[in-house]
Amino acid sequence: MGRLTGGDPSLLRRINSAVVLQALRAATASAPPDAASVSLTDLTLATGLSRPTVEGVVDGLIDSGLAAEVPAEEGGVRRQGRPARRFRFRAEAGHLLGIEIGAHRVAALLSDLDGRALGSTVREVSEKAPADERLDRVRAAASELLRSAGVARPSLRAVGVGSPGIVEADGTVHLCTALPGWTGLPLGERLRRSFQCPVLVENDANTAAVAEHWKGAATGSDDVVFVLAGLSPGAGSLIGGRLHRGYGGAAGEIGALHLLGREASPEEVLSTTGEPLNPLDEAQVVRVFALARDGDARARAAVDRFIRRLVHDTAALVLALDPEVVVVGGWAADLDGMLDPLRDELARYCLRPPQVAQSLLGEAAVTTGALRLALDHVEAELFAVDSTVTARR
Repeated sequence: MGRLTGGDPSLLRRINSAVVLQALRAATASAPPDAASVSLTDLTLATGLSRPTVEGVVDGLIDSGLAAEVPAEEGGVRRQGRPARRFRFRAEAGHLLGIEIGAHRVAALLSDLDGRALGSTVREVSEKAPADERLDRVRAAASELLRSAGVARPSLRAVGVGSPGIVEADGTVHLCTALPGWTGLPLGERLRRSFQCPVLVENDANTAAVAEHWKGAATGSDDVVFVLAGLSPGAGSLIGGRLHRGYGGAAGEIGALHLLGREASPEEVLSTTGEPLNPLDEAQVVRVFALARDGDARARAAVDRFIRRLVHDTAALVLALDPEVVVVGGWAADLDGMLDPLRDELARYCLRPPQVAQSLLGEAAVTTGALRLALDHVEAELFAVDSTVTARR
């Protein structure tokens, strides 16, 4: 940031405001809304700023709607003399949305400015639905969620979106084979028209990796690989606590490794008939696993090929990144016999085998990570002191 001087009054005010707001939020974040408060003395000690500076900043935060003064009788035991002024962070001053756009469904998760979930919704959509229909389903799901929670649309401060495909920095989908009409779609631009607030679009495996780091199986790790296990798997990764996208957003596309001289495509690996499977027909894939459990020789061989391919794809990323933990999510993560072979084979192939864990968030991983994108964006605007997990460089 550089050395501050007396010629930096506006920057100094902004820093003071961010520091006080951060301390105010931290002091009241663990309690339910309206149930916690902090005094000017507490804020002065927490920030190291002078009392007049803190009081001036807090009054400005009240004017902006981000802080509220708590009446004396709500702030503690009443003593003789003038009661100390007490304040709280107004998490209800704005709201955030996390959205998942998938082949078979769209989902949305709503929170306040503390990231506290206020509601969620899921709507089914056909895998063959054109882009406009899928976007209409997204808008309808968001409208339904806002209405049921009693939140006005202008209250939204940011929207995070997790989508299949390679996503560019501006939210354009560079390439996506999973959804009709998705390649080249200016997804961020289209959704910004509907929400009138910043919309952050990210690859779905990346958002799931962020979610598991925030609230899931990788909360204690900063070097994480999340594998979105499916017929054509994808992966997201955090390196040193920061989301790694690669130069053009294509990092983690392990489903394309079959192009390196392999004979079978992902759709052929799990086939028991010689005919490629539809990569979006999850029921068909589940049937193959069920037949394998029942002893069908062809299905067992197909499942073995599938697991071996997933292990090799994951091992390639593990060898490149050396993560502390690999989290496996996606529909295939719930199938029997997935994690133990992955652990065994990673121990065989990798110089330092990572921990292997199943996703704790399940189907909520993408929406949770998308919500974290939105929360990071708002925190960067409000605090502008620390870098975030998902900030783009």
